[in-house]
Amino acid sequence: MSKIRVYELAKELEISSKKLITLLMEEFSVDVKNHMSVLEDEDVDLIKELLGTSEDGEKKNIVDEYEDELAEQVNNVAKKKKRKRDDEEEENISMGEGGSGVIEMGDTITVKELSEKLSKPVIDVIRTLMFTGVMAGVNQEIDFATVEKVCEKYECLLARKQEREKLDEVIEEEEEVVTENLKKRPPIITVMGHVDHGKTSLLDAIRKAKVTESEAGGITQHIGAYTVTLNGEKITFLDTPGHEAFTAMRARGAQITDIVILVVAADDGIMPQTKEAIDHCKAAKVPMIVAINKMDAAGANIDKVKQELTEFGLVSEDWGGDTLILPVSARTGENVESLLEMLLLTAEMQELVSDATRKAKGTVIESKLDKGRGAVASLLVQSGTLKVGDSILVGSTYGRIRAMFDDRGNKIEEAGPSVPVEVLGLSEVPVAGDRFNVVKDEKTARNLAETRKQKLKDASFQASTRVSLEDLYSQIKEGSVKELSVIVKADVQGSVQAITTSLEKLSTDDVKVRVIRGGVGAITETDITLATASNALVIGFNVRPDLNASVLAEKEHVDIKSYRIIYDAIEDVKSAMIGMLDPEYKEVINGKAEVRLVYKISNVGTIAGCYVIDGKILRNADCRIIRDGIVIVETKLASLKRFKDDVKEVAKGYECGLNVERFNDIKDGDIIESYSMEAIKRKEL
Repeated sequence: MSKIRVYELAKELEISSKKLITLLMEEFSVDVKNHMSVLEDEDVDLIKELLGTSEDGEKKNIVDEYEDELAEQVNNVAKKKKRKRDDEEEENISMGEGGSGVIEMGDTITVKELSEKLSKPVIDVIRTLMFTGVMAGVNQEIDFATVEKVCEKYECLLARKQEREKLDEVIEEEEEVVTENLKKRPPIITVMGHVDHGKTSLLDAIRKAKVTESEAGGITQHIGAYTVTLNGEKITFLDTPGHEAFTAMRARGAQITDIVILVVAADDGIMPQTKEAIDHCKAAKVPMIVAINKMDAAGANIDKVKQELTEFGLVSEDWGGDTLILPVSARTGENVESLLEMLLLTAEMQELVSDATRKAKGTVIESKLDKGRGAVASLLVQSGTLKVGDSILVGSTYGRIRAMFDDRGNKIEEAGPSVPVEVLGLSEVPVAGDRFNVVKDEKTARNLAETRKQKLKDASFQASTRVSLEDLYSQIKEGSVKELSVIVKADVQGSVQAITTSLEKLSTDDVKVRVIRGGVGAITETDITLATASNALVIGFNVRPDLNASVLAEKEHVDIKSYRIIYDAIEDVKSAMIGMLDPEYKEVINGKAEVRLVYKISNVGTIAGCYVIDGKILRNADCRIIRDGIVIVETKLASLKRFKDDVKEVAKGYECGLNVERFNDIKDGDIIESYSMEAIKRKEL
């Protein structure tokens, strides 16, 4: 049998190293210093015989017999300084012969705490950090990656401390599903499709309310949620914008929905955003009903649309497929009732149920900052019941619900599964698409939110301040890449995300677009200050700068652009990017001169007597010397003379004398070609 260490034997015997050490010293008179001590073979055999398993397979209970006595002995020894250090190391698994254990830490640790864990002077740890490229004080926190490098220097291992209470366990803590409590819930329907194919108009026909007229440009700019009642049964609708900038918002809608209505214009057919909507539906694995809208239009062709749908695997039932395709008209109301009946039938087949007695959880549909009411969030309850007074955790935001309103603005006290509500009482504006959970109290929500926020802050800090050699090299290489910094402010969070995504997609090899800040609310002095420091452009979407921001922007010459239509903003930024691009250069031949005679002048060099045979020769212009059709050298004209006078140019048919820079081997018959590079402004990326 090979030699074994104390901690290895303790693990095998399923007891703590501390108890085993005490037993070895007190009961077996085996001299061991700590859990890293090596035991002899005969000692191991004896201990295993006494502390192992009996012949009948039951574990021997000798350790328990000495439990009280051992506890008292360990407590006495723990008072001593040396034993205290051993206590800290007892559960660490060392990998080195020198006794260096495993250092445990969370996401960050102070330099002082690290020195104590390493049992090294603080000054030594700071010196080691300096050698790794990190300047840190005694009380400064350093991250896991930095500590890992320090531990490598001291030949010890590093382990991340496991959180005693996992975040997910806290927020998902709820009672088990009780079958008796499962009740039928309303289906959540998402309306998707290309811009201007009639999604919102179709919803208008369903819920008898006008939304399109209030939207800039007739385009839905935000996600809305509405509840309608048909034959005593409720249906919740999500209206996702159709413009390509809101791809992320459409994806979010597909992920939280039960059924998708794909709207396709009968006179337009499948368009780019229609394809994206189909992809989102397939990725989310949700049933899809195709509504071919605008059947009253002059160019309506239902068969053409059905044919195009087959290319994406959507085959109509009357063509032998399994996709429900229904011709409708939002303007005349044709087949709208049939569409709703199809929705209820599809929902019935899915057997949508939920337990309304559980703690509520769901998704943020939209969020905004209201001047009078503060942070306002539109939530879709997906399970459980949300009540006024509940404490909720929403991403890195928390709060206690002070008031709750339904989709018609009526104040309500609670909302069950599949019900969209607008809530007040959050500490900050949450991010659209974030999950929300009800927790036991506001203190828990605040602590969890702060933990999440700190993690995001640490990640952002590390990403912006920590540089490795590889990163440094890549940044040097990217020195030729120009960067357009943008600050985006909008009226709702969904618009911020959509604009940010669209702008960053404009990045090319020549110009990189970087949104350095995106937020909800008016443009403030803080935004202008950041724009000044970063040389950034400020874009406002459905928001305006306040008075102080306007004054500061004028003083600092910060450019503020306000928009109501998203693609106007994208086009303007694209134009700004084109203006930043290095211009393309076109070579323009000014003229050619033939060398007729060469003079050698001391202290001057070679002077070529030339005759201009084409165009004109310009002084200080670029030139190339051509011999037998081959370019010998490219250089610049150093001087140009007519007789004894310096001249700026010599035209065709005249003689001149010239001297070129850094080249004296000019010969009779050489052609000197004068040229210049003309900048051409780029008109496209």
